[in-house]
Amino acid sequence: MATSLNTINVDGVTYDSKAYAESKKAEAKSTNNDLDKNAFLKLLVTQLENQDPLDPQDNSEFVAEMAQFSSLEQMTNMSESLTNINKLVGNMDTSLLVGQLSGMIGKGIDWTEVSNFADENGNPVTTSENLSGVITGVTVADGTTKVTVAAEDGNKYSVDIGSISHVYEIENDGAAVNPLDSLQTAMITGEA
Repeated sequence: MATSLNTINVDGVTYDSKAYAESKKAEAKSTNNDLDKNAFLKLLVTQLENQDPLDPQDNSEFVAEMAQFSSLEQMTNMSESLTNINKLVGNMDTSLLVGQLSGMIGKGIDWTEVSNFADENGNPVTTSENLSGVITGVTVADGTTKVTVAAEDGNKYSVDIGSISHVYEIENDGAAVNPLDSLQTAMITGEA
């Protein structure tokens, strides 16, 4: 029986604490099998300890090996830094997009809903349907940003922003308003 005493919550996912601990031990073992700078230094010391004292190796070989290892380590660190920067920029892009899409809540949209399925013979079939509705929310899941839409057919849809074809204001009676018409009316009446 799962209780708060034998489970652990990591990044919003609940795991059995014993199974989670075992998986982390296995992960640590596989990580320790990788060569790192400490392993390289141990190999170098072992090599120095076991060399022939009457015919020692040339110091320039050791310096060259150290230089190569240092370059490799710096490239690895740079790669990790670039990966972290890429994640940061991706998070910023998502935050900006969510902010912009949040301003569209309550607006009407038209979009194309694409469905993929197999017919009775197993052949792939793709259909598309043009739908309309009102944006009620914004969601981000697995790095994909979508808007939640209450459609005219009474269903709720999670719409990929790439399938939106038209965004417009909604009047109080539910009729669509072209934003350009509203702007022209405001300019004529001097309310702009």
